[in-house]
Formats: sequence, C-alpha cells, structure tokens
Amino acid sequence: MILYSILAMFGLGLAAAVMLAVASKVFYVKENPKVEAALEILPGANCGGCGFPGCEGYAKAVVNDPDIPANRCCASPKEAIVALAELTGKVVAEAEPLVSMRRCDMYHGQVATTYEYQGIPSCAAATPLRGGSNACNYSCLGFGDCVQACPFGAMSIVGNLACVDVERCTGCGACTKACPRGVLHLIPKRARVCIPCSSLAKGKAVMETCEAGCIKCAKCVRACPAKAVSLKKGLITVDHNLCLSYGEECNMACVAACSRHILRPIDLLNQKPSVECAKDDTQAVA
Repeated sequence: MILYSILAMFGLGLAAAVMLAVASKVFYVKENPKVEAALEILPGANCGGCGFPGCEGYAKAVVNDPDIPANRCCASPKEAIVALAELTGKVVAEAEPLVSMRRCDMYHGQVATTYEYQGIPSCAAATPLRGGSNACNYSCLGFGDCVQACPFGAMSIVGNLACVDVERCTGCGACTKACPRGVLHLIPKRARVCIPCSSLAKGKAVMETCEAGCIKCAKCVRACPAKAVSLKKGLITVDHNLCLSYGEECNMACVAACSRHILRPIDLLNQKPSVECAKDDTQAVA
C-alpha cells in the first residue's frame, strides 16, 4: 500500500509538472525588448515618483502606452530622458525640476517640548500620542520617517529636524508621502519664496506656541501683485508658476509684507547643502 501511495503521488506530481510546462509554452507572452532597454536607461531607484510601482512598471507603461510621457522619471538626468524618448519615439518637454521643502522652522520659533516621548522612534508612531511631543501639533517631529523613505540619501535629521540635501533631492515625493504631518512639500527648484510653516492653527494659537509661525494675517496675499499667494484651508500657499511667470518686478512684495518674517526668499539653484540647515535662515526650506 505504501508503494502504491508513493507511486500515485509521483504520478500526480509528474502530471502536474507536464501540465505546467505545457501551459508555460501555450500562454507565454513575449516581452517587448524595448521594455528591457528602457529598464537599462532608468536609474533603478524604484522610488515611485513617476506614479508607477517601480522602474519596471514605468518601463512597461512608457513603452506600451502612447499616452505616458518619457519624462516622468524625476530621478533620471536629462540625457536619460532624451534616450528614453528616442527609444519610445516620443517628444518630450523638459520637466520642471522639483525639490522637497520642509514647512517648519521650530528652532527659530522656539517651539517648546511638552513631554518626553519614549516610544518607537517613528513620526507615524508619535503623531497619534497627543499630537506629538512638541507644543505645535503641526511641527516636524524629527524621527526620520522621511530619511528611511528617501531612496537617494537626500534626507537627514539635524537637531531633531528633517533637512534636505538640495543637490541630491530628485523631487520623487517619497519623503512627502512618508511624513504623517504633511510638513514636507514639493516645490519647483526655481522657486523664489517659501513659507516654512505648516500650522493650521489661528493667529493667537500660533503665537502662543511658535515665535516664527504664520498667523494667517494675509498681508502677503494682499501685497502680491501676481496673485500667486493665497490662503487656502487655513494655510498660506504660493502658486510658484504664477510667481515665476511674473518675475522679479514684484521686488518680493510678499516677503516685505510678512511681519513674522516666515515668508522668505530662496535661491535653491545656487544653494549649497549644509548640515546646519536647522540653524541657518538660508537653509530654512531645507
């Protein structure tokens, strides 16, 4: 009986193997060689900044779908984008380089710590506990979830504050997705101004917790001749496209109008990364 059982199992296994082999031949789908070529061009970072699940997902999409542009990979240099466009027969316009910006300046704001957090060193874990250990419930917690998420080594924690290496940042958005407080935002690398404050609290509440936070006075909104600055859902935002299109003729009217000096001029294209970003005004965005 044991022998018969062994033979029966062997027979079933052999039959299954034969069926799988036949099925692999019958249902085999030949891979487009251009997909492999596209993968060779792409950086292999698998950051997801293109909106697809990794470089392989984007390679298949850009080769097979005529509506997917060849410039969606934010981690690829200009030469790689051109090569991908030539491979897929697509015309591409140069994409606007983006960079991550930290909307928080808790050091200049002298934001106090309300209690000592002793849990898992993670922003996502600390956020639900009374809004975190900082007096401002919208501030950077500095546990480095963004650092772990960044595939390019552009994020670091300096003095419990997230900092961005502008030269390494590709604008993939991985850090912005990892930040549970939405402190990190993507802005054009050519941006002229920034607002390192993400607080949704009203004026009095902001002044009680942060000496530099935006109090939503809207003076910057009224001062901007390009109508690029607005107050939306409790947060001052800048339409950088409008701002850049208007140019330098405004003489930074929004910056001059800000009594809290939280709306600041920036020049990321000429900015050198520094580990002192938490202490230096010129590094407030990084």
